[in-house]
Amino acid sequence: MSLKSILRGTAVATLLLAVPVLAQTAAPSDSNAGQCEGRRGKHGGGGHKFGRMDHRLDKQVAEGRLTQAQADGFKAEAKQLHEEMKAARASNNGQVDETTRSQFKERRKALKEKIKAALAPTQQGA
Repeated sequence: MSLKSILRGTAVATLLLAVPVLAQTAAPSDSNAGQCEGRRGKHGGGGHKFGRMDHRLDKQVAEGRLTQAQADGFKAEAKQLHEEMKAARASNNGQVDETTRSQFKERRKALKEKIKAALAPTQQGA
């Protein structure tokens, strides 16, 4: 056996023993798991855009710019819209025609405008 193959075997054996130890130290602890505790992922459960919306609404409530009731209403409306979009895609084998897509875009835009309108009075007073 050559010296090169012995060294290669030793290096492979060392890596095989070290990988589980390195994996344990690299795993995040529960306290650093994410910004939003008790949620799936970094920005919430549901769809990506609506998860971010939930996160932003929670932040607005924490800053005192929205009441919890307002935020809950916006979240419920966003969740309903998201569920309707998922149902429309599921009923059409993942494809939605352009008119339906534009209707959902308009509804999402209207929801964002309602949120901006709710935040507007507090922005003027600052």
